[in-house]
Amino acid sequence: MTADDRPDSLGTFKAFAIAEGILLIILGIIALIFPVIASVWVTGVIAVVFLVGGVVGWISNLARSKRMGRWICFWRLVVSTLFIVAGASMFSSFNSAAALKDQVISLSLVVGIVFLVEGVVAFFNGLAHSNRPGAGWAVANGVITFILGLLIVTLNSWNLVWVLGMLVGISLLFSGIDLIALSSTIHNDQDPPAAA
Repeated sequence: MTADDRPDSLGTFKAFAIAEGILLIILGIIALIFPVIASVWVTGVIAVVFLVGGVVGWISNLARSKRMGRWICFWRLVVSTLFIVAGASMFSSFNSAAALKDQVISLSLVVGIVFLVEGVVAFFNGLAHSNRPGAGWAVANGVITFILGLLIVTLNSWNLVWVLGMLVGISLLFSGIDLIALSSTIHNDQDPPAAA
């Protein structure tokens, strides 16, 4: 990159980062205003991920079956089949409001349980590395994540319907703020950050 190209590419990077940040903030606010609809969308996206993951798993396992052992291939195909069944089941629930509500509630409970486990792991990881700088943040993250998980799993069924939408909304909102803050700290004499 020449010195003449740098300001243009930096300006383009900053413009796209700010535009993406604004879009994420808008989507986050919409998800916070309409958390039940956002929860349904999250459930739909996860159903697609399960279906695609299951189909890709089947194709991948069959293509590599000669290199894998018979039992390993069998169990990987079982897991891929479960992904397909779970995704198809989630999609079939979109025909009935009651079934869709049950899917969203189940997914919310799974998220709560994951938060509980993640909170415990982060807490003890922070304690195990207490002599390192920043370990206090890991402990705090563990406590907060555990409390969020506890709140989620103790909610009644109506509140579980909107919890996924709220979490997605909060995540999008903070991601947008982070992008805008990042782009505002870049100066014309710097290269754009490399993709992670």
